Amino acid sequence: MNLISKEFIRNIAPQLDLLNTLGGGIAQAVSRVEKGEQGVVVRVAAPSVRPDNFHVVLNENNLTVYCEYRHQPEDKLAAPLFSQTLALPPNLDLNRIDATYQGQELRVRIPYKDPAAQRREIDIRQR
Repeated sequence: MNLISKEFIRNIAPQLDLLNTLGGGIAQAVSRVEKGEQGVVVRVAAPSVRPDNFHVVLNENNLTVYCEYRHQPEDKLAAPLFSQTLALPPNLDLNRIDATYQGQELRVRIPYKDPAAQRREIDIRQR
């Protein structure tokens, strides 16, 4: 005999994260930054957080990834679940950032700038 169904547990998980957040904690999100040959990938996995609750904001060279919880999508009040800000180095192409949600994980890809486009010879003027 099951006293607590799996459906109940799935429905209560976001509320537990919310209560944890209101009590001063944050959701148990796991984030990591991977450097590859093509660029950097920021991965964020947060249990029981829906894809539409994730937000990615670029402000100059600072990338902020955060999650918020709203009881109803139209609610004006949102509780923060997770927030992380990364200072991005100048060798990343900030114009080509993309984000995807795949397999219960948010992935933000930031490619490196083309080194050939960075280098140029400066003409010397004579007076």
